Amino acid sequence: MYISEFQTKDVVNVSDGKKLGNIGDFDINVTTGKIQAIIINGQGKMLGFFGKDEELVIPWRNIVKIGEDVILIRMNRQIESESE
Repeated sequence: MYISEFQTKDVVNVSDGKKLGNIGDFDINVTTGKIQAIIINGQGKMLGFFGKDEELVIPWRNIVKIGEDVILIRMNRQIESESE
């Protein structure tokens, strides 16, 4: 699977069913070449004119399933506070 294929999939949290967005970037360990985390870009507010939300970093271990159209992740409040 190519990295560009990941970026077209929706990322959904199975804990609450909320769509988080799409993958904007990856955190890759340069020594091992393995993906450590996926990064969801913050959604712009009012077409980006009034600021931008923080990006969300989701550790690879939190990915539950990678499907054809969607990536399912499990995220709880503890993980959310780590990324803020």
